[in-house]
Amino acid sequence: MADELRSLPSIDKVINDERLVQWRQILPHSLLVDIARQVVEQERLSILNGNPCRPLDYIVDTVCAQLDKLTRLSLQPVINATGVILHTNLGRAPISKRAIAAMESVAHAYSNLEFDLDSGTRGSRDVHVEMLLCRLSGAEAALVVNNNASAVLLALTALVKKREVIVSRGQAVEIGGGFRIPDVMRQSGAKLIEVGTTNCTYIDDYERAISSRTGALLRVHSSNFRIQGFTHFVTLEELLALGERYDIPVFDDLGSGCFLDTTVFGLAPEPTVQESVARGVSLAFFSGDKLLGGPQAGIIVGKEAFVDRLRKHPLARALRIDKVRLAGLAATLSHYIRGEAVKEIPVWRMIAMPVSEIERRASLWAQRLGGLARVVEGESVVGGGSLPGATLPTRVVTIGGGKGRHNIALKLARMLRRCEPPIIGRVEGDYLLLDPRAVLPEQDEIVVQALDNVVASLGR
Repeated sequence: MADELRSLPSIDKVINDERLVQWRQILPHSLLVDIARQVVEQERLSILNGNPCRPLDYIVDTVCAQLDKLTRLSLQPVINATGVILHTNLGRAPISKRAIAAMESVAHAYSNLEFDLDSGTRGSRDVHVEMLLCRLSGAEAALVVNNNASAVLLALTALVKKREVIVSRGQAVEIGGGFRIPDVMRQSGAKLIEVGTTNCTYIDDYERAISSRTGALLRVHSSNFRIQGFTHFVTLEELLALGERYDIPVFDDLGSGCFLDTTVFGLAPEPTVQESVARGVSLAFFSGDKLLGGPQAGIIVGKEAFVDRLRKHPLARALRIDKVRLAGLAATLSHYIRGEAVKEIPVWRMIAMPVSEIERRASLWAQRLGGLARVVEGESVVGGGSLPGATLPTRVVTIGGGKGRHNIALKLARMLRRCEPPIIGRVEGDYLLLDPRAVLPEQDEIVVQALDNVVASLGR
């Protein structure tokens, strides 16, 4: 063991190796020393555990790998060929070119974020989107925060703290990542009062739970699951009538935030923001990066008296949206104002894409894989906590299966993930499936080139 320990190279020998020349030119000497020390120390501990000392080449390569990992940005664009349009793990909604340009324009320069150009005095960041949101939704006022969970948290904290909020037991949902409506309520200081059962809740259940401590009635749209069979749920109209009778505000957590009629695209009906506002809810909450098709945001629309109270609450500052996403959200909303959402917003372009166009593109992809692939019928999903169970007909490139090919799907999926940019498909059984629906046509050339490279690699 002593001989093995004496074989360990010095730190100077490691960092002066010729393979570290490029790193010596761009990184501080102290950083190189720190990383080299860590790697050599790990090797020393390995020797103490009875392992032989590995050669200098291994140690230098390990240092280079760690420096590369440390300096390379891990967050990068990928191509989504999974068939899930709003894929939460892949960043949900891709945003439009106009939204990207708007975000870039305010990111690299100063802006009038909170400055009134007419008066030359301090302004409000809310003005950049409030008029657009009010015009689209019909609401009296609007406010934007970091995400939909924070929108609900702000409303409950500012308006219902130390009071009770009545919710159907079937709507006390988990919104993903372990975050649950009851937990959000608990953090806000409001007390959750669950009524009804998982599958059946009636208006009488709400009415019996009303007391002098009731602060709000809350509807939570089941945007990421569906209960079927013997069910009964209270309509928004019933809830609003009850709220009016007892002078209790009604809040509507819409989740995905839809402004278009989804049935036009062959999908199940999704409650729209403008419908909720028109029916008279006090506040409605929804996300910016789901069916709206913009950057991450939590959007609150509703009656001015309630929105103003939220705007003035200290928590609003802690949860506020930044200038870059605010610019992207404004540009996204402008697509709806102009009547061009289906043409310009990627999410809606994908939803509206004809099957014939998808089949043409899938065939082009499959040709590059030769006998490895074929095109079959399939289904795409909207995903991202929107339209649960609803699917869109599609065509997918299927690779693998058959005698002697049980591992080829996993191998090809791994090879495509290592492309630049990575291409993400989905593996089902012995097959790798690539669905063009969530891949914009302008990305086809990238996919085709990657498939060519994969085929070439397999032939070597």
